[in-house]
Amino acid sequence: MPVRTAIVGTGNRAQLFTEGLAKRDGYDVVALCDPNSVRMAFHNRMLLAAGRRTAHQWPPGRFEEMLRVERIELLIVTSVDATHNLYIEAALRAGVRVISEKPMTTDAAKATSILATVRETGGSLSVAYNYRFNPVHRRVRSLLADGGIGDIHSVHFEWMLDVSHGADYFRRWHRDKANSGGLMVHKASHHFDLVNWWLGAEPRIVYAQGQLAFYGPGHSHGYARAYDRVDGSAAALDDPFALHLADNATLRELYLDAEGEDGYYRDRNVFAPGVTIEDDMAVLVSYDSGATMTYHLTAYSPSEGYRVMFNGSRGRLELNVEESTFTAPNQRVESAKGWIHGDLAAPTAGRTSITLRPLWEPPIDHTVDHDHAGHGGADARVLAALLDDEPTEGADIADARQAALALVTGLAANRSFETGQRVRTADVLAI
Repeated sequence: MPVRTAIVGTGNRAQLFTEGLAKRDGYDVVALCDPNSVRMAFHNRMLLAAGRRTAHQWPPGRFEEMLRVERIELLIVTSVDATHNLYIEAALRAGVRVISEKPMTTDAAKATSILATVRETGGSLSVAYNYRFNPVHRRVRSLLADGGIGDIHSVHFEWMLDVSHGADYFRRWHRDKANSGGLMVHKASHHFDLVNWWLGAEPRIVYAQGQLAFYGPGHSHGYARAYDRVDGSAAALDDPFALHLADNATLRELYLDAEGEDGYYRDRNVFAPGVTIEDDMAVLVSYDSGATMTYHLTAYSPSEGYRVMFNGSRGRLELNVEESTFTAPNQRVESAKGWIHGDLAAPTAGRTSITLRPLWEPPIDHTVDHDHAGHGGADARVLAALLDDEPTEGADIADARQAALALVTGLAANRSFETGQRVRTADVLAI
């Protein structure tokens, strides 16, 4: 019999799971849970288009009843990050297997409660850290594990979000740290998980500085325009920072058409008041292996991509990914899921390179194919590992403890932002 499955949170990211489950005969999406019936109806249309039956629609206030009445065996959690714990814990206590989008949650108290629930119930919780499944990242891991640079002493990691993708965090619910935990938790947990996984190490001490340097009100750069949200605003028509929901059928159906039910605006002015997250963050991390990492995340870059350099006793390994070489202004997104981390590569995508530089030897090119779309193909691969018991990749699925280790670096960074002091991860979260 197909696994009876429910999805809680039916926004844009949930499309990955609705589509993936609909293609697998071994799963039956029987229930959707969201405060907005318009968004649930959108996902039901996706199920119908895939030749599957529609799922019953449930409000969050009846979540536990839904688990019982619908006899749910698998729960997919793609709700607002700050609510993940509510659904994860209730499902685990009901004996339901859980797959959650990253991050697992947004603060130490919620993480502590989730870990305790996993221990008490013995239940199964997996967190979809899909970057582990990008072929580029897997190649880096194999080179390091094979001793390509010997003992690893330091990592320098720079991640650049451009003024389209980076700006998007300041248009939507992520702009409020109470919802998302900030970019140190929502976005950088991806990167911190990669480093933990690459090094086979755990973070111990974090020192960080962060600021809201570009987005939000009060800056002197001259980009801000006087409007609250894009739809219906003449001032936003040619604003290069504006997201025009009406121009994209999927975004219109998921958000613009759904506003009447919950008043949620997906197209806020990125320079309007209400931003409580940082856009420029520097982090120094020490690991139990003795390695250190310097990390910087910039959310207002002219280009999109990342550079990671590993220094070791036998040489250096360099990864460079140019997901977009520049951002064209006022370019409307035609894809249902967007560019770069959606289902299309950016039209300005650049090169990817992996270079091993041994001591006293010429550099060696270890570049592998990188299509830039769907997180470098990782979205499809992580679904296969999560849902199909892929034997070669299933061991790389992040469990609750690994998800907490990715999360704790971001939580410690947030605390360091506030205190100006270095922070021991053990003082933030017992893992």
